[in-house]
Amino acid sequence: MANYANLPAPSPEAGLSRYLQEIRKFPLLEPEEEYMLAKRWVEQEDTEAAHKMVTSHLRLAAKIAMGYRGYGLPQAEVISEANVGLMQAVKRFDPEKGFRLATYAMWWIRASIQEYILRSWSLVKLGTTSAQKKLFFNLRKAKSRIGALEDGDLRPEHVEKIATDLGVTEDEVISMNRRLSGGDASLNATVGSEGEGTMQWQDWLEDESADQAGDYEERDELEARRAVLVQAMDVLNDREKDILTQRRLADKPVTLEELSGQYDVSRERIRQIEVRAFEKLQSRMRDLAKEQGLLTAS
Repeated sequence: MANYANLPAPSPEAGLSRYLQEIRKFPLLEPEEEYMLAKRWVEQEDTEAAHKMVTSHLRLAAKIAMGYRGYGLPQAEVISEANVGLMQAVKRFDPEKGFRLATYAMWWIRASIQEYILRSWSLVKLGTTSAQKKLFFNLRKAKSRIGALEDGDLRPEHVEKIATDLGVTEDEVISMNRRLSGGDASLNATVGSEGEGTMQWQDWLEDESADQAGDYEERDELEARRAVLVQAMDVLNDREKDILTQRRLADKPVTLEELSGQYDVSRERIRQIEVRAFEKLQSRMRDLAKEQGLLTAS
């Protein structure tokens, strides 16, 4: 992967403005150029191509990071975490899917930032459920929708509404509201210097361009589907499992020619085994998904 040490690094000492000026020097990529660079990375592990894809999207990472300024964390570190997410996106990007890197990278950037926030804030302890994480990132938005932005405890009907909407208990809503209203690093403290106007930390909590609740739901679903995949693999015999893994689940899929050599059978026979194994796996995954409520029975 492209060397992170070779990227311009945001730092409080140098100032974020200088960093933002630096990253503007990297040109944006045209679709065809981006596609060719991605192909070079996927097929040849060309680190120069990967580096160009990363640097051309540093502005995107910084823009998303700026949406998370209200957590009392060093902005330089938030941007650095955004860049880590961007690099993960470049590493996994498949140019054959037909969409731009920016579309794919946004999810990885936000996920990296949010994990950093959750690790750093004493408000949300390790082991917090994904539903509580959604509550942390979306409580103010939920309160705004029902016009409950006053300080202090929420009214019972507001607590009930928010708990239902976000899938948490009423006690969790009450507890999180009290913490956000005046707990660890009071988010009611004002920010902004004289002449700039004032606002509260909690006014910055939302990234208006992102649906954090949706992000967590998407991640939860992805994790659940991965678990189903692992469980469903038991339906395959060892040869089917190996061929399917090498052909469809590996970072760099093995060719039919290579597998035919490994198993001393024809390429067509390998293809048949792969197709049959995939059909068996899909059928088993559907059954498991229905059993676990991830897919409604049709």
